[in-house]
Amino acid sequence: MDPITTLAGFPNAAPLAGLDRAWTWSLGPVLHFAGAVTADGRRLLQTNQRGRHDAGLAREVLAFARQHEDALIGDGRPIAAVRGFSAAGYAFDAVAATAPEVHGHHRAQNPDLTAVTYIVFPAFASEVSGRESLDEARARYLKMLSPADIGRDAVPFLKMRFDNPRTGGGSTNPGRALTHPRLLHQEIPQLEGVVGGFAEWENRVGDVWRVEWDQGWALIGGGEERRGLSLDDLLSFADTTVRLAP
Repeated sequence: MDPITTLAGFPNAAPLAGLDRAWTWSLGPVLHFAGAVTADGRRLLQTNQRGRHDAGLAREVLAFARQHEDALIGDGRPIAAVRGFSAAGYAFDAVAATAPEVHGHHRAQNPDLTAVTYIVFPAFASEVSGRESLDEARARYLKMLSPADIGRDAVPFLKMRFDNPRTGGGSTNPGRALTHPRLLHQEIPQLEGVVGGFAEWENRVGDVWRVEWDQGWALIGGGEERRGLSLDDLLSFADTTVRLAP
């Protein structure tokens, strides 16, 4: 498989201005793609945009990914991210990459290309832990992050489990599972006055906290227990830990 020959042969493929060994192509007016080969010429770094299209952003993402390809695709992780990215007009602060077994692009018409393609996209450092399993990486890429939407907001990495005997709500999985931050923000207030209920969450670096009601809010984590917090303070703390700055 020669990615350069394959890519250059795509219908309506054209060189991507400002980046060597890189091309851009599209499928109709909605789907836009750009790709650049890695330093050894054997793998493809590809970025996708759906709807809103910015060729300059695509070029900057690919250039950054090429500069950091060892960290993004060199150690076999299903999803990885490198912080330090910036682009004028965007809040993204990282570039992420997903492995072939995560994204499955080109599988229908160019299966040989799938095996050497890594999808890279502008991201937020809070979104990727680097500890995701293959199933978790697929869930993040395919269901949670909308990586082809360049106007999207951050979806910070969060794993959670909870139980509320009063509402009957709670986790069905045996451990903490990926979820959206809004669920944590929604469930914590529901624990007020509920003895035996809890909400437990884990952020991208593996820090874990637990909230319970025991004649007031009790926050356990970081080797200590805190009491006397207001609900607003508790929600603000939870939000800060989830959106942990790199």
